[in-house]
Amino acid sequence: MREQEFNYDVIIVGAGPAGLGCAIRLKQLDPSLTVCILEKGASVGSHILSGALIEPRALVELFPNWKTRGAPLTTPATKDRFLFLTSAHAFSLPTPPQMKNKGNYVASLGSLCRWLAKEAEEVGVEIYPSFPATECLFDENDKVIGVQTGPQGLDREGNPTDRFQEGVKIYGKMTLLAEGCRGSLTQQIIKKYKLDKDCDSQTYGIGLKEIWEIDAKESKPGLAIHTVGWPLSYDTYGGSFLYHMDNNQLLLGFVVGLDYENPYLNPFEEFQRFKTHPAIRPLLKGGKRLSYGARALNEGGYQSIPKVEFPGGSLIGCAAGFLNVAKIKGSHTALKSGMIAAEALYDHLRNDAPYAYQERLKKSWVYKELYKVRNIRPGFRKGLIFGLVNAVFETIMQGKSPWTLKNHKDYKRLKPAAECFKISYAKPDGVLTFDRLSSLYLSNISYKENQPNHLRLKKPQKAISVNFKIYDFPEGRYCPAQVYELVEGTHGAALQINAQNCIHCKACEIKDPTQNITWTPPEGASGPNYVDM
Repeated sequence: MREQEFNYDVIIVGAGPAGLGCAIRLKQLDPSLTVCILEKGASVGSHILSGALIEPRALVELFPNWKTRGAPLTTPATKDRFLFLTSAHAFSLPTPPQMKNKGNYVASLGSLCRWLAKEAEEVGVEIYPSFPATECLFDENDKVIGVQTGPQGLDREGNPTDRFQEGVKIYGKMTLLAEGCRGSLTQQIIKKYKLDKDCDSQTYGIGLKEIWEIDAKESKPGLAIHTVGWPLSYDTYGGSFLYHMDNNQLLLGFVVGLDYENPYLNPFEEFQRFKTHPAIRPLLKGGKRLSYGARALNEGGYQSIPKVEFPGGSLIGCAAGFLNVAKIKGSHTALKSGMIAAEALYDHLRNDAPYAYQERLKKSWVYKELYKVRNIRPGFRKGLIFGLVNAVFETIMQGKSPWTLKNHKDYKRLKPAAECFKISYAKPDGVLTFDRLSSLYLSNISYKENQPNHLRLKKPQKAISVNFKIYDFPEGRYCPAQVYELVEGTHGAALQINAQNCIHCKACEIKDPTQNITWTPPEGASGPNYVDM
């Protein structure tokens, strides 16, 4: 082994449920396999953000005794409510079957991942936080043979400083990408091997979340509420979740589909406005906001899943897009996909069988579950009312409709500003509603000073000539962290990128109308340090 090079049987990029579940299952099958997980966050869970109502189906398969092992799922879901909001009222609707949560748990996915990491390390998995994998390594036949981590200690211009350390090359017999939604290596690999040539475009949502400590009189542990309607217009997909946990905590979130058309829409401001609704405001009165974060999520479902195998590796979890939008859950399918990959890997590495992850996945309950609901999310492209009616029909049909609705690229849906109406948002009161910069404080965001900008523009002039002049600077609104700012320069308006505000949501790379923004991993441990998100 040469200096700055390491070798493993299996390399996994990303310590989410898919990556951790895969590593644990590999060790269960063969303790002698060497497995390494690279995680870009400062610690396992620090970049994890999810609702979350966790369906334990896959966890039971991985650890039948998960309760006695101490998994942090302690708040069983007890009651569901589904509300249709107008500006002044909340109307109860029947809870869709997919959104009934009996047997599920209100929990922190970050806490669950930390517990899974402990279980993984106990069986010999090596986990390295603060080490983002920035590029794949290839052999002469264009097969992936490992990854290289990013360098540490570069200045803003990319020059080495006195704390410079080169990236490390890590070689493996197989490399699994478990980066979550819109991973940087995943995007490179999908493009290189054209893994998406036979599927629809992936479509996304932006999920924003706050954790509140509320008055004990309002706390109802196990209650799960979902809403649709106000404050979004009927032609914009989205809704909210309110999950009551123990200790008077409320997990409060808002999701906006990134296929919205109006460039004046601001997902963060819509979330703040949502909290002022007469049905929501009393719940938060006297409460305290504890945390804030945001993350993009895959919404394309079954028809947007790319080919998941490539020479030397595969995509697992949300890197491939296994979120069940109708359930608003993806951790159970992500975990299961990692376990299926592990079983296929074991047979491949130890029994010299062909690597059959794709085949096994298609025969699993993951594909069956996603196929049944494949038409529900794209039905909302024709508006909220049509979407709800279509969802009822698809539920009755149990996925047996003789058609599959198509998904399309989100950024192509954005209309020029001249064709849209401006949206007015109230100033934050600092008690119930807040601005983005004060919210970032609750994300525990951290960046080393003077590191290179990890948000790159392919053609910087497009930020003004197209985004500003045609779409009236939409990146200033779709970013939930105020990364992008329009400033007056010596030659007029100019784009300023405040990369130190980035919370790694990936919305900018998805929604930019000219696809001019490329998100790259910053120096290790940079970004948010979420606690129990």
